[in-house]
Amino acid sequence: MATLFFTHPDCLKHDTGPGHPERRARLKTIVKALDAPHFKSLIRLQAPLATTSQLSLVHSKSYVDAIFAAIPTSGYHYLDPDTVVSPGSGAAALRAAGAVCAAVDQTMMGKAGNAFCAVRPPGHHAEPDQAMGFCLFNNVAIAARHAMTQWHLERIAIVDFDVHHGNGTQAAFEKEPQVLYASTHQYPFYPGTGRTEETGVGNLVNVPLPAGTDGKVFRQAVTDRILPAIKCFKPQLILVSAGFDGHRNDPLASWLLDADDYAWITRQLLAFGVPLVSTLEGGYHLEALAASVASHVLTLLQARPIPK
Repeated sequence: MATLFFTHPDCLKHDTGPGHPERRARLKTIVKALDAPHFKSLIRLQAPLATTSQLSLVHSKSYVDAIFAAIPTSGYHYLDPDTVVSPGSGAAALRAAGAVCAAVDQTMMGKAGNAFCAVRPPGHHAEPDQAMGFCLFNNVAIAARHAMTQWHLERIAIVDFDVHHGNGTQAAFEKEPQVLYASTHQYPFYPGTGRTEETGVGNLVNVPLPAGTDGKVFRQAVTDRILPAIKCFKPQLILVSAGFDGHRNDPLASWLLDADDYAWITRQLLAFGVPLVSTLEGGYHLEALAASVASHVLTLLQARPIPK
């Protein structure tokens, strides 16, 4: 079963400034890691630009206009203390959202069984009308709505294993039973959302876990809460907010996961036998990020064909 790899040089033009953890080196590190010989079967594609209509599936027109109006012609502009834009940020953000939509199209057409989008800026903290947490547009939420409108899907599961809760994705779908949002995340922690009691219309499965969570605890939580919810939901498509900042070496969090844990959860999600599209969220220790992404993508490459 083919695996697609979407990225674009424009994503390197999103300059966040000296010392910012969400930096261009993250993407360079991933691309280098996936240039290794055992990834030669990856189908490498250029991320297209998202359209305004695609962005508007999640974000209001006024918000989209405000984001592009805030992008400077030189230097940096801070949307909040963590979220910065520079002259190349607009094109990068359009490529990031466009990649995930294109990956949905390709997998739904049967061109591949799964895909990984190495793009930035990330997206899962972006709410319909607010940028935050390094995120401008909510890439995975836009892709989910794109799948609903263009492919008429009725059941889409979004699985978010970033160490930070995807408040923006939750905000986009907390009243939409067609989308299951399932998240494991460190709690209490940024952004402060993701309590177990936050269940939406029965479509939110939040699994908050404490600092110090290791692979054994993580895997048990996924096995007990996330996988049964997905099985019951019977998704037609799985989208993954793939954050690798739960790694034990990551400087922004306090979990103790390893690359093998990311391979494990990837295998569990592939076992549902439906198309899977994964997009990069967090992960800020370069060596840990490279190893974790490599494990994730190698597992995608090893997936069994989806039954016709």
